[in-house]
Amino acid sequence: MSRTPNIAFALTLGLVILANACTREPKTPTVPSSNGEWLEFQGTWTAVGNRNTIRLGGTRRASISTFNGSLVLVGPSRPDVGFRSDAIVFSDTETGVVGRAVWTDERGDQAYSEIRGEGTATNNKIHGTFVGGTGRYSGISGTYDFSWRFVVENEDGSVQGQSMGLTGRARLGIPDPSAGEVR
Repeated sequence: MSRTPNIAFALTLGLVILANACTREPKTPTVPSSNGEWLEFQGTWTAVGNRNTIRLGGTRRASISTFNGSLVLVGPSRPDVGFRSDAIVFSDTETGVVGRAVWTDERGDQAYSEIRGEGTATNNKIHGTFVGGTGRYSGISGTYDFSWRFVVENEDGSVQGQSMGLTGRARLGIPDPSAGEVR
């Protein structure tokens, strides 16, 4: 018995499967709609950046940092899977942290938040509050909490870090349809 028909059949079947897979519409991730429900999430925020520090006598320091990174969320009702993140943070080793963050999804829609917290050497709890956004995040509200751990801290001010225990919840607003219009 010749193996040529079996090989021809296998090649034909493989090409049919490949063609079928290539012509299907890509599967879009299912993310909750903006019908006012709370979207619970957990995740990991990693970032690199620069920190400028001044000493305020003794062990007290104040710094201004800029961070760029990524944020990956998990949970069945998360607002989205992944975001590019940008943050500017002012930190004082005695009084804590205050800053602003922007999360940008793959469509370019952004969620804005304020960051506050103890952020001191003895208590590293940081709280974020959503204050608005663009596109599907227009009118977003909610909060998130995490602790921050620096993985790399160089003398030139280069830093790398990641969140620990990031959890939160958000409620998407109803986007303003005219928000993206140019007049």
